[in-house]
Amino acid sequence: MRSTRARLLVAGLLPLALLTACGDDSSKADKSASSSSSPASPQTVAPDQASPISNVSVSTAKPNAPTVTVAKPPFRAAKTTTKINKAGTGAAVGDKDIAYVSYVAVNGTTGKTIESTFGKPNASFNLADKQTFPGLLKALKGQKVGTEMTVAVPPADGFGAQGAKQLGIGANDTMVFYMKVNDRYPLLTEVKGTQAASESGLPKVSVPAGPVKQATITFDKGSKPPTTLKSQTLIKGDGPKVLAGQQLLVNYTGQIWGGKVFDAAAKQGQPAAFQIGAGKVIPGWDKTLVGQTVGSRLLLSIPPADGYGKQGNPQGGIKGTDTLVFVVDILGAM
Repeated sequence: MRSTRARLLVAGLLPLALLTACGDDSSKADKSASSSSSPASPQTVAPDQASPISNVSVSTAKPNAPTVTVAKPPFRAAKTTTKINKAGTGAAVGDKDIAYVSYVAVNGTTGKTIESTFGKPNASFNLADKQTFPGLLKALKGQKVGTEMTVAVPPADGFGAQGAKQLGIGANDTMVFYMKVNDRYPLLTEVKGTQAASESGLPKVSVPAGPVKQATITFDKGSKPPTTLKSQTLIKGDGPKVLAGQQLLVNYTGQIWGGKVFDAAAKQGQPAAFQIGAGKVIPGWDKTLVGQTVGSRLLLSIPPADGYGKQGNPQGGIKGTDTLVFVVDILGAM
């Protein structure tokens, strides 16, 4: 049975498979496969033995399919090194922002392209989460939206001593990236703005100022719930649009129409994180939150068919005939 409840288990959410094994923590699979031996320490590259970043060339003849070529591999970096290919003119990425980027990732040892996100939805990096790929956090901080850059990341600032076997990246492989900064937006602690009055037939909403506060949802006496899915934007955020498949960070309050609050992020003391548009939450959330903008507050009225269905959710005290009302604040999309 699907549930809207999702716990924030990690401080940051990584973009794609490439970046799920950062730092010095091996995956469980890697640990079980190599339990008899410890990973080798990455070799240290002396500055005078490091490859010049001019050995990396980028072709953007096809903007949605740029190519990265490493001359004279293996390419080895002594420290994270950045070359600006084109300076941006937008807002600078701050150390508490989410950076939305496109990138091509290359193994500097072999010159092989590992992954490209160009022509796909943005990858995202939460600069406040120090467990995210360290070299890219260093490279992204302070860069302006629109910047295109080449970045060389040594193992110590990348996958660490264990490398990433599933990607063919060894403990001594430098990673080379071509990146374009498409957007940036702060990871919010609360939604701010002038709230619109609820539409006719929907309950009234009040949310106290401050992080992770529970909404008060008030129903007119004798009011009957809509029979179809309803969504109203109470506060329109100015952040990026939410895309299907992204991870969202939200503050929310869920209440049965005319009845009790059955769940709220405030009861857990922290926002909730979950994947949207992928069947991981009730259909009413997937249908209404995709396409909204970060920083928005939504009022949702969800009939049983778009909620928990005829079976309801006994654990939450929800019957199969209950209409659910949610107030959802979108704090981040990654």
